[in-house]
Amino acid sequence: MNHTTLREDLARLDAGIGLWEQRLAAREAVALEPALDAATQCALDLIRAYVADEAKKPVPDADADLLEAFKTLAKGDPTWNAVRDSLRELVYYRNCLSAGRADALPAAPEKMAVRLARHLYLYVRTRCEREGRL
Repeated sequence: MNHTTLREDLARLDAGIGLWEQRLAAREAVALEPALDAATQCALDLIRAYVADEAKKPVPDADADLLEAFKTLAKGDPTWNAVRDSLRELVYYRNCLSAGRADALPAAPEKMAVRLARHLYLYVRTRCEREGRL
């Protein structure tokens, strides 16, 4: 995300999600871990892009904890809580895998991870449009 604009960041993230969606639409076998990693990175990159464009708070590191990065974004602005549960769900999936508890995951978690990334993207994109950032 160095030296790019919010518009460029959003376009890149949209395209990345789109590739995962194409794979799912083609009924390609998609493993959970890579889909989850991509969705989680997308969520973090969305947060970082928004914060960087806002230029009021320090931008979370590229390898920051997702929920810690979210706190940076949401501090002082509770309207961001609309996407908090989506971020928590991504973290829950990772925690299930780390604990060896794939049995605790929902059906088709790889599809859900991609859908959560799309949901987060649409929320941030719409918010940016409403705020006149795009």
